[in-house]
Amino acid sequence: MEGLLIHAVVRELAGQLPLRSLGWAFPDEGTAALLLEGVGNLVLRYRPPNPILTVEPGRLGGEARTPFQRLLEARCKGRLVGLQQVKLDRVVLLEFEGEKGFVDVAPARLVFELTGRNANLMVCDLGGQILGIDRPVTPAINRFRELRPGLPYTPPPPYQKLDPRMLKPEALTPFVGQTFAQFLKHLDGVGKELGAELLRRAQLSPQTVLTAEHLPLIHRVIHSLVEQPQGRTPLSAALRANWEQEEAEALRKPLREALERQIKTLQARLQDYHRALERLEEATRLREWGDLLMAYGPQIPPGTVARLQDFSGQPVEIPLEKGLSPIQNARKFYERAKRLEANAEKALELFPQTEAQIGALEAELKRVEGLSRDELRAESRKLREKGPQTGLRFQSPGGFEVWVGRSSKENDLLTRMAHSEDLWFHAQGLPGSHVILRTQGQPAALPDLLYAAQLAAYHSRARGEKNVPVDYTAKKHVWRPRKAAPGQVLYTGGKTLFVDAEPPA
Repeated sequence: MEGLLIHAVVRELAGQLPLRSLGWAFPDEGTAALLLEGVGNLVLRYRPPNPILTVEPGRLGGEARTPFQRLLEARCKGRLVGLQQVKLDRVVLLEFEGEKGFVDVAPARLVFELTGRNANLMVCDLGGQILGIDRPVTPAINRFRELRPGLPYTPPPPYQKLDPRMLKPEALTPFVGQTFAQFLKHLDGVGKELGAELLRRAQLSPQTVLTAEHLPLIHRVIHSLVEQPQGRTPLSAALRANWEQEEAEALRKPLREALERQIKTLQARLQDYHRALERLEEATRLREWGDLLMAYGPQIPPGTVARLQDFSGQPVEIPLEKGLSPIQNARKFYERAKRLEANAEKALELFPQTEAQIGALEAELKRVEGLSRDELRAESRKLREKGPQTGLRFQSPGGFEVWVGRSSKENDLLTRMAHSEDLWFHAQGLPGSHVILRTQGQPAALPDLLYAAQLAAYHSRARGEKNVPVDYTAKKHVWRPRKAAPGQVLYTGGKTLFVDAEPPA
């Protein structure tokens, strides 16, 4: 990506700082997307050979997939307070404010080098020490510059070129007599694509030999290119398609696995039914043994084997259980035969039903494999809505969702599920529900706060009492101590509301 295009993105965002971060998404292993409130996704495509810095509308998705992405997500938090391009070089510095909470996250600087095949992304502290890097650079790779965690960040070596942002007309005079192509090599931030755009605007060819008459025109088109470059580098159609395919596969995978688990379970049942039918012959033999023992019982000597002749005159050896009489052994054989026959009868009844269920599941699996990304999103949403709901759900007067735990386990789960900027409520000093007001950092009006506080008071031991104190704080200030039972928490920065412990309107 060329320097002037990077400059256009940085210039657009720098005037809006500070910007609140709504979290990171990772569409693939080489892309990080920072969702900025009111702006969209600031996309950092940091794997060679074509790095990109651009702003995309909507909301991109994807969990952290690499150790570096997990570090980036953990260390680059809080508002984006700084965005700077080093000269017109392909290096951008993003500075994050950090976050206060039970475990504070210190301010951090993200260094993005968009240098073609050497593109890289690294997390540094404000002193410049590298905390994590996507692709470490060792002396074997670059003998002039080593980049790895623990070392101070060293920028790429500087070079002297004309800065088009501050270019004076007289600075062009030394290039009279050179071709336009030769002049472009001395212009910072302009690569192949912007060079072609500059030629188009000036209506000149690369071989045009510059004269003094060309200089005012060239100065004007360079100024226009700085103010309005061709446009920021777009995400390629192939990259978009790849992200959409990966998102579709991520949505399809749990649906596919759930269906495959059900099919596997039913196929195992079919195997059990086959075995039950095969054991019918064993049931017949057990009944014959029981009949022989009942017939010859008094004549059978003590031992572990009865050697008899069956009713057709053939010799038979029947194993006996030690300590039981022949009659008692016969009864056991009858019981086992009865169980085997019942299992076979049940298998015959369930066999066609189970085969039909497997057929339906296989058809559903085939349908899921053919669903588009949007259809998979709708399918996943339906499953979430049908699934069991954790806790009670309400809506505050201002439209915020409110969660109320009904047990210690639900209290623990809801508090862990909450956004770090959601508000957490609990009756002061009393056993009761954890209540979450789902603001996600948006300001909540007093009616919303009172609504959540009343729910916390009502779902506590103070139910029915008047003027109950309820503490509230941001969820990021709430933590569960080590070895504490579910639902037992500590918190800081709490404020108190006094409400009646009655259901809110």
